[in-house]
This record gives sequence, structure tokens and C-alpha cells, in this order.
Amino acid sequence: MTRSSGLVDVGQITAVHGVSGWVKVRSATEPQENILNYRPWWLKTRHGVRAVEVDDGRLHGNGLIAHIVGVDDRDRAGEYCNVNIAVQRDQLPELAPGEYYWHQLQGLRVISDYEGNHFRLGVVERLLETGANDVLVVRGGSDSIDRRERLIPYVPGQYVKAVDLAAGEMRVEWDPEF
Repeated sequence: MTRSSGLVDVGQITAVHGVSGWVKVRSATEPQENILNYRPWWLKTRHGVRAVEVDDGRLHGNGLIAHIVGVDDRDRAGEYCNVNIAVQRDQLPELAPGEYYWHQLQGLRVISDYEGNHFRLGVVERLLETGANDVLVVRGGSDSIDRRERLIPYVPGQYVKAVDLAAGEMRVEWDPEF
């Protein structure tokens, strides 16, 4: 996803479900069924981005299933397997001050203010959900202290000291040796 596209990934179609065109969905929304509230879904296929409407969906086991309008058989549903689902950025709810969507944090430069020194650690490549807290995956680059990948707990106040979206920067307190 590019920051300027206007689309934000919110899930993925993972497999077909049954013979009537239903698909299994892995949602990145909280709670997971919130993905069903967005209209339209923008599917990022190998042939380009395409808007589709979902006419039905529900929780099923530990996940979700959904039906796309006009997709009424297993073979047609199979064309959408492993396709990312995106929505327009302006459809996302406003967050409280100091809260961020993951897509806002991806791509930020990470600078560690550690023991009175400043270290450029790299860029937030992605985030991982671990249960206890989210984890920033920070990849070093040519303007970083090294090219290592670092896993930094996303714990505001403890490790994450400041996020400045306008400057494209995140300040952390993290030992650069880790």
C-alpha cells in the first residue's frame, strides 16, 4: 500500500467457502467483523484494483465468511483467493489524539534517543500483533546506523516516546544494540 493511494488494506480473502460463491476472510479490523461494514471493498487483484459490493457476511468459527455480489459459484470465488481487501482511507473512524492506525506508522523513520545519543534505526516496515502488545518491525537502511531488522515493542510512553506523522518520524527509547 502506498501512502498516497487513498486505500488502506483491512483484510484478505483467503479461501473459498462452500459451492455458492462465499469466501473466507481474514480481517485486520477490530473487532474483526467491522470489515463487513465497509462499502465498497477494493480488491487488489493481479489485474488491478477493483471495487466489489458484499451483500452478506458473518462470523464463522474463528473467522469470517462473506458473499460478493455477482459471485455465485466456487470457481468464480476462487479467483479472489489471496487478494487483499482495501477501503477508502476516509471511511476509517477518527481516532483519539495519540492513537494511530498501523498504516500511519508504516514508513516512519525511527530515531532512538538512548543514553543521551541519537541513533537512526531505520523505517517501520510493518507491525506484528503478539497479544501482549504490538511490535514494530524496523528495517535499517543506507541512512541508518546499520541494515539490521529490529523488533521494538509498540508501548507508548515506555519505548515509543513520540510520533510525528507530519515529519514522518517516530522517537523511541531503544538500545541500538538490540
